Amino acid sequence: MKCNLSGIYFREKINGRWDNVCFEDCSEEKQKKIIKEKSKEFVGGLAIMLAQTLKEVGDRFNILKE
Repeated sequence: MKCNLSGIYFREKINGRWDNVCFEDCSEEKQKKIIKEKSKEFVGGLAIMLAQTLKEVGDRFNILKE
């Protein structure tokens, strides 16, 4: 299921077709490839954007980890 939570899109080939897929919805293999190929600064920015998305979801739905 594609959730499109972060809005950070990459191209991924799924079932023989190319699609725009959010980083968190990409396969783990594709996520590892993206991280390996990008600069340290890009990966740092990606981590910050994903953290902001996680915080926003937690705040919106009052989710706390105990």
